[in-house]
Amino acid sequence: MDFLSNVLKNLPDAASLGLVWGIMAVGVYITFKILDIPDMTVDGTFALGGCLIASTVSSGMNPLLSTLLAIACGMAAGLVTGILHTKLKIPAILAGILTMLALYSVNLMIMGGKSNIGLTQFGEGKVETILDKISGSFGISADTTNIALGLVLAIVIIALLYWFFGTELGSMIRATGINEAMVKAQGGNTEMMKIIGLVIANGFVALSGALVAQIQRYGDVGMGTGTIVIGLASIIIGEVLLGRKGSFKVRLLSVFLGSILYRVIIAIVLLLGFNPNNLKLLTALLVIAALSIPVAKEYTGEKKRTRANLKKYEGVE
Repeated sequence: MDFLSNVLKNLPDAASLGLVWGIMAVGVYITFKILDIPDMTVDGTFALGGCLIASTVSSGMNPLLSTLLAIACGMAAGLVTGILHTKLKIPAILAGILTMLALYSVNLMIMGGKSNIGLTQFGEGKVETILDKISGSFGISADTTNIALGLVLAIVIIALLYWFFGTELGSMIRATGINEAMVKAQGGNTEMMKIIGLVIANGFVALSGALVAQIQRYGDVGMGTGTIVIGLASIIIGEVLLGRKGSFKVRLLSVFLGSILYRVIIAIVLLLGFNPNNLKLLTALLVIAALSIPVAKEYTGEKKRTRANLKKYEGVE
């Protein structure tokens, strides 16, 4: 009973973190699932958002302006990756790795050479984040603020992306990921579609990093390590929950649900005494397990079909 009560007690935190990390997973979904590009920029862009928040908010900048600046810088990082890939013809995965490596140094410069900055004190008073402003304005607790903000952002992002990818430009981006040769044959600029997709995706990733830094009240140059794998885990878990063949808005919803479930799983295993240093290993195993499910289903189905055919053959004889 004590374990169950501890799990229930940790659910709000897991849900709020899942919603905020889900924004990052949506960015990964755009590149990995829609554009069919493995964008490694994500690890650097997530940390970029967090480092910008830590550096600027702790220096007294308005947290809303800092968050908007983080989104703009994340989009700029996506633009760099897009240009490296489309204009300089560097393979997508290598272009992302190069940008990610460059961002590590950029993040250190933003942090003034420090590896991490806490958002605890500014002068004589406490550093105020977006969450603090919302909590103070509406007179609600920090936990309620985190969940409410995460829910509102999730709904807005799903609605916005559902609308955008239904427009002519959005449809071109989706078509580029499905059949690039066909888009080129119809006179479409596939290079520009890839750049726009990478810019949008990394904007979302940086926003997620900025919000996570404000929830955890610190920014760290290494906070983006393994982000791409966490994003993929959220996407795959969501697909296992809601399937792969739903409508576009259902698939976007599945990304957020997958992110929440991932955070719940992490919270449960930590309560069970799992070593936090091994969480990256656990994430990798979750991704491997989730990716193996379709193969296992196909194998099981093939065995059933083989048995059925054998029975039919034996019946004929």
